[in-house]
Amino acid sequence: MKPVVVSGLKPSGELHIGNYLGMLEAAVALQTSNKYDCFYFIADYHALSQHYNPREKAEEIFTLAVDVLAAGLDPKKSAIFIQSHIPEHANLTWIFNTITSVGKLEGMIEYKEKIEEGQTPNAALFDYPVLMAADILLYKAEHVPVGEDQRQHLEFARDTARTFNKRFGKTFKEPEAILTRALRIMSLDNPQKKMSKSLPKGCLYLSDSPKSIKAKVRAAATDSFREIGYDPEERPGISNLVLIYSEFSGLAIPAIIKKFKGAGYAEFKEALAEILIQKLRPIQQKRLTLLKDRKAVMKILEDGAERAKPIAEKTLLDVKKKIGLI
Repeated sequence: MKPVVVSGLKPSGELHIGNYLGMLEAAVALQTSNKYDCFYFIADYHALSQHYNPREKAEEIFTLAVDVLAAGLDPKKSAIFIQSHIPEHANLTWIFNTITSVGKLEGMIEYKEKIEEGQTPNAALFDYPVLMAADILLYKAEHVPVGEDQRQHLEFARDTARTFNKRFGKTFKEPEAILTRALRIMSLDNPQKKMSKSLPKGCLYLSDSPKSIKAKVRAAATDSFREIGYDPEERPGISNLVLIYSEFSGLAIPAIIKKFKGAGYAEFKEALAEILIQKLRPIQQKRLTLLKDRKAVMKILEDGAERAKPIAEKTLLDVKKKIGLI
């Protein structure tokens, strides 16, 4: 049997190029390698931990499914499904709650950051790491693609596996990290902040039209220098644009600096916009096709759930027996 890889994507707005170059690109590569059994889910339960509009959330869940399929997740190579369609995620979370201390949850950095950002400190936000541990361990995952900022959550899942195994007998493997590239794509209009859906003017969405891409890139912050350069500390604006160019063109940063030696910012921005339009066009064309066929997308998600459900049911049944439920 192949080792299992599990990862989730939270439906909280349209995907942007930072999302694509981070976890999503890694997920596509993992399924393409044919070394793993890949389970990728839309983490809709996680998305309920902050205030939302129910009608908008339903559409966000569907749109995220469209986006990940358009970006390259392949239902023939991966199980792609919606988290809430597998009730075992929530059931295992409750069981894990019984072996999780409040102190461990209080020590989670992301919870503190979310509260500082102004999110409501509800129980779901506090308990977020336990649900994440259940997401991973439910499928006996051996590998989880994560960025450096998610290492604490993965360690929480590993600790949960150890705690359960020690108390009830060997059940779960301790999953290992597959570190995704630590790319920091910054906001176009505020390069001091990471690209985010909360900063729409500086955010390049996968669905942006050529006209919108050109407008956003032209308006992107740079600096008072005349030469194209790369120095994230001293020149964050132009450095961010050079990094984006590198990621979408495949050219190394030094080669880009050489290519645009003597060119002005306007010329470079026009070239960057064209690269983005060209590279995003196939994704956008597939996206439009999928949006027109809701039935086909839902069938993919249903089929993915059918592949995932027997594994989830088997794991939960084993857990119930070991903890004394009948």
